[in-house]
Amino acid sequence: MTDLVEDVSDLVGIISPYETPLLDALGDSLRETNSIHHEWLEDILLPNKGILTKQASSTSTNLRVKDGNIFRVGDQIQAENSKELMLVKLVSDFIGVIRGYAGTKSESLEDGQIINILGNAVMEGADNPTKRFTARIRSGNYTHRFIKEVMATNGAPASSQLGRDDELDYQKQEVLRELLRELEKVAILGDNHNHQTRGIVHFVKTNKVTRNELTEDVVNEMLRTIWETSAGNVDLIVVGGFQKRKMNIFLNRKNTGTNKTYADAISIYESDFGVIRIVATRWMPQDSVLFLDSSRINVLPLAGNSFHFKLRSENKDFSSGEIIGEYTLELKNEAAHGLISGLSIG
Repeated sequence: MTDLVEDVSDLVGIISPYETPLLDALGDSLRETNSIHHEWLEDILLPNKGILTKQASSTSTNLRVKDGNIFRVGDQIQAENSKELMLVKLVSDFIGVIRGYAGTKSESLEDGQIINILGNAVMEGADNPTKRFTARIRSGNYTHRFIKEVMATNGAPASSQLGRDDELDYQKQEVLRELLRELEKVAILGDNHNHQTRGIVHFVKTNKVTRNELTEDVVNEMLRTIWETSAGNVDLIVVGGFQKRKMNIFLNRKNTGTNKTYADAISIYESDFGVIRIVATRWMPQDSVLFLDSSRINVLPLAGNSFHFKLRSENKDFSSGEIIGEYTLELKNEAAHGLISGLSIG
């Protein structure tokens, strides 16, 4: 009787998702953090625009604005969508102005209208304007410790193992994939409750809006807002699977030029505000979209504690140890990023 031989491929198929598209897009950081609470300094330029809070006629010389402190005597100002120039003569809880400055025609103004500061008209021989400064802000984030056990019998390498030559090495690779997947989840969704790592979703506050449907107008509205209010240069849009399909549809399906292949996947979006990569990750909330300036984001390991294997026990029967790592998210200038949430997923 002939012995039957099992025909089994010497490859192990992994069905669980383990890709980390966001980490891949951000790349490895060249820096480390030396503390479990990583800190960095942020600064902003002096504001150059205000907001009118009370309607003004074409003859009004006292303008009520949201924050009068951003204006100085001698500032030339102009309301958005207006050709009229004005000169600031008094700064109090309102700003006193000369209307129709430099030969322009006075116009009525509306509540909520933006007032742009064009520059300060300092007269020759006049005292220098009072210096103004912005306060640097200290921001920070805690590290997140990752640890998972690895164990294999010592007899395994000597025997024939389907799909792997060394069981311990195979287990290390599997556990590392799992931990990298967790790191991406933490980088996106982590909450800083109880000194844990805060993720990107919880960092973004300034440009956080709720919309019902993702359209190209909604995308460009966010890009424009970030461009107008910060020095952010959005080069990365992060979505889940559902919103990725939405973007593919409204950013237009494009034929590849052959009769056999029809492509509807959009991975690069050339917008009015720059060229942007679109990254789909399984770990992004399906009702949300992130707009990121990747130059201001880093995932940093604690010094000497990037992912590594530490042997705990070894004898003739088995070897055991742990894959350990500790990382934090550094996200600078949260106003340079954006978040749309509440999108339809039906």
